[in-house]
Amino acid sequence: MRFVILGAGAVGGVVGARLHQSGHDVILIARGAHHDAIRAAGLRFETPQEQLTLRIPVAATASAAGLDSTRDLVLLCTKSQDTWSALEAVRAAAGRRLPVACLQNGVENERVAARLFDEVLGAVVLLPCAHLEPGVVQAFGAEVTGSIDVGRYPGGTGALTRALCRALAASRIESVAREEIMRFKHQKLLTNLGNAVQAVCGPEVDAAELRARLVDEGRAVLRAAGIDVDETSDIAAVRARWERWGVGEIAGRARGGGSTWQSVVRGTGHVETDYLNGEIVLRARQAGVPAPANRLLQELVHEAVRERRPPGWITPEQVLARLEAG
Repeated sequence: MRFVILGAGAVGGVVGARLHQSGHDVILIARGAHHDAIRAAGLRFETPQEQLTLRIPVAATASAAGLDSTRDLVLLCTKSQDTWSALEAVRAAAGRRLPVACLQNGVENERVAARLFDEVLGAVVLLPCAHLEPGVVQAFGAEVTGSIDVGRYPGGTGALTRALCRALAASRIESVAREEIMRFKHQKLLTNLGNAVQAVCGPEVDAAELRARLVDEGRAVLRAAGIDVDETSDIAAVRARWERWGVGEIAGRARGGGSTWQSVVRGTGHVETDYLNGEIVLRARQAGVPAPANRLLQELVHEAVRERRPPGWITPEQVLARLEAG
């Protein structure tokens, strides 16, 4: 099996690097300056223990990757707002029989993929990683790189799921096959609601009250919408998990913020907030219940992107005050 990493940023680059290191056949699909840097000098892979340059094949487009539905598994690692265009290009290049695994935040990507492809896998990605400059990805776990649990969409497992789990587990990434992967993905969605707080308030401020408001509201909305969430998982136990994985500094610097914070810092001009906090807003509207906290954070993130405001331009206390003022 060849692993096609579609979107070789933080998650995709790190997963591709680890699979490559464990001897698997890997090709990266990247774009722009990131693609050019990898093609010219290789992928720079940094961890608390390693500073490596990996010569992994890279393509700029799906058509240039020479996709083959009889041997390839696409690991989709783009942000959710790019899913449709990315998968349209894959289908045009290789047809709908090519299997796709969505290694992404949010819960909409699998629905999109299932419109276009016959075999779709979902995944819960817990990976302390970063991508802040072209050609470089970082993984902050020293003992374990992270965890990626996998299951078929909308449910079940199967031979392909188990093969992907084995490959990840052999590449320093914990992986379990899950029969009901979307239950776990909805629980992960709740933890990702705090990404917006990092993007506007910064990753180092005390924003526990604000994050709790977002998560409590999100949980209530999902319940009102009749969506089953796995409340028994340890997805929210970030500190204990990071201690077990040995998450540490790279070259004397700790990891900054999560994926949305990284998009704002890199100035990409687009973020995945509409598929995180915006998912709660959508479900609330459909269920006829309010979601003022997630709606406000969704708007604040877009204000930050539109006005090119760096993280930290507003404090958690100011956001809470806006919520109280309605």
